[in-house]
Amino acid sequence: MIKNKYFEDFNLGDKYILPSRTQTSGIFSMFQGMSGDNDPIHYDIEFCKKKGHKNMLAHGMQVMSQTAAGAGNFPSEVRQSLLGMIEISGKFLKPVYKNDTLYPELEIINLISQKTTGIIEMKSTILNQNKVLVFEGIQKYLVKKKYLK
Repeated sequence: MIKNKYFEDFNLGDKYILPSRTQTSGIFSMFQGMSGDNDPIHYDIEFCKKKGHKNMLAHGMQVMSQTAAGAGNFPSEVRQSLLGMIEISGKFLKPVYKNDTLYPELEIINLISQKTTGIIEMKSTILNQNKVLVFEGIQKYLVKKKYLK
């Protein structure tokens, strides 16, 4: 059992290494079904090749979803103190293709103290199997303070 943390318990530089995931046909199909995105760039290999891609291109939101903090320890650490995710943004730096393996990581880069809460700002990054940075973003979480002032 992981002890619950509050805003004051976090430090700049804390990292969360999330599980790697290979972007299989199954993941592509599930994301297409969930999102309703029917652009052939995500499911038609011949269409992709005509566009200059070597394989089917992963949807940007499919890539970003690999940085979900819920895949790591963070949710267990803030089970009692998390009020919610309040912001997310990102940049898609390189293409991600079917069968690429993604290695996501979150790192606390800013701690913004407020009266009874704090904002934990995390940098999210994803490297592919070739150690190429394919995604970079920011996630912000609102967390309760332990010691209310």
